[in-house]
Amino acid sequence: MSEWGFTTRQVHAGARPDPTTGARATPIHQTTSFTFTDARHAAEVFALRDLESYAYTRLANPTTAVVEERVADLEGGVAAVAVASGQAATALALFNLARAGDHVVSAASLYGGSHGLLEHTFADFGVAVTFVRDPDDLDEWRAALRPETKALYAETVGNPRGNVLDIAAVAEVAHGAGVPLVVDNTVPTPYLCRPLEHGADVVVHSTTKFLSGHGTAIGGVVVDGGRFDFTAEPARWPGLTGPDPAYHGVVFAEEFPDFAYAMRLRTRLLRDLGPAVSPMGSFLLLNGIETLSLRLDRHTANAVTAARWLAEHPAVSEVHYAALATSPWHGNAERYLPQGVGAIVAFDLKGGLDAGLRFVDRLDLFSHLANIGDVRSLVIHPASTTHALLAPEQQVISGVTPGLVRLSIGLEGIDDIIGDLATGLAAS
Repeated sequence: MSEWGFTTRQVHAGARPDPTTGARATPIHQTTSFTFTDARHAAEVFALRDLESYAYTRLANPTTAVVEERVADLEGGVAAVAVASGQAATALALFNLARAGDHVVSAASLYGGSHGLLEHTFADFGVAVTFVRDPDDLDEWRAALRPETKALYAETVGNPRGNVLDIAAVAEVAHGAGVPLVVDNTVPTPYLCRPLEHGADVVVHSTTKFLSGHGTAIGGVVVDGGRFDFTAEPARWPGLTGPDPAYHGVVFAEEFPDFAYAMRLRTRLLRDLGPAVSPMGSFLLLNGIETLSLRLDRHTANAVTAARWLAEHPAVSEVHYAALATSPWHGNAERYLPQGVGAIVAFDLKGGLDAGLRFVDRLDLFSHLANIGDVRSLVIHPASTTHALLAPEQQVISGVTPGLVRLSIGLEGIDDIIGDLATGLAAS
């Protein structure tokens, strides 16, 4: 299967006809638990010596296993762990590396929920986070490092700012400090960018967004690149290189050397904290991934046209979309996103906060809601919603100004999309 192209693997990776019924579509294994053949079989599963069998859907499920194999394949990773949401994916990905007393360095230009998670909830768990105001400034990344730093974190395409991360350069900073780079690849998906190919070590997704594409199921996934060597500094990674008391002293890096990170995340964090995705959610995600490339091509084509139109409108002061030659991230986009930047277009209205509110209230085709990645066009005013809990200075650091509007451009006819934008701008 590895020799097949991306668009073939998005349909077939991880999936096989059901051995019992011959069903071609992946069945929904809507069950909490699975029977064992005998007592020895049960013991082998619980001792992690049998990784092919299933015990309980909180830990693993056959429908979800297809999702995990498919996303890992498309991202170029060695394993993936599906969870209940993108927030859960980010939290578990970093908590698998950092514990109380440790430190994480993150780009400041993040989805508002991720910023709140890192700033406040991580602090409650004793993990400090330093935010890099300018993710393009490698010296700022270096200056934020501490001896207790355990990871660098950023989004491939910042939401809603639209900045494109220089993945290879930030990965070099991370590796120079002996820590992994974790990248949220939700906006471009592996069809447009595969961060592991550029030096990232772990990739997370909110599968709720473009991977699903239909706006019907919340989910997340963590992909293990399998290349970061935790054994190079074993004392720095006790959870992976030391004996785990929860499993009678198993050492993940020794027992599962090719996918130790993913295995520990599944068996310690997913098992114990419990943010399991439902089998139905995994089934819906699979249906979405099968058309990923087709949708992203249309999303991107519509977004480019809309961004260029907005850039010429007198009510708009600036458009944030890296496919435009005027964007400061255009060079990064050409390097990391040669097939397109994706569907998220943000722009500033000259009229500020009031203009932004009037704009979203007048739209008809665009749905006003807190999501991205739907087949439908979506709109939100971040300063009053997704980033409203941030202080004004934090909003600015995140790229959110009072008049900023974020669009998730859908698959509708481009003339209808622009017509609706024109109506909103006339009101603004």
